[in-house]
Amino acid sequence: MSENTGRKNLRMPNDDEVFAVVTEHNGGNHVQLRCADGEDRMGRIPGRMKYRVWINEGDVVIAEPWDWQDEKANVEWRYTDEDADQLRAEGHID
Repeated sequence: MSENTGRKNLRMPNDDEVFAVVTEHNGGNHVQLRCADGEDRMGRIPGRMKYRVWINEGDVVIAEPWDWQDEKANVEWRYTDEDADQLRAEGHID
């Protein structure tokens, strides 16, 4: 296969995770998320990501909803713009 399609194998959500788009940055380590399951949730950026990965409005992320409070979720992963475009092209997200 000589042609390079540029497709990467991207991290996909586990059973308890969903795709989400950051709609608002609430300061500190909290963001507002619109999740692929139709819910709007308050997202928490964990300490392991807080200073290494900058999360902005419009970013596509993987969120893990809390099982004891469904209106909240942890942000587990952030996609680059190129990776998000690939997910859209493959039909994983709107």
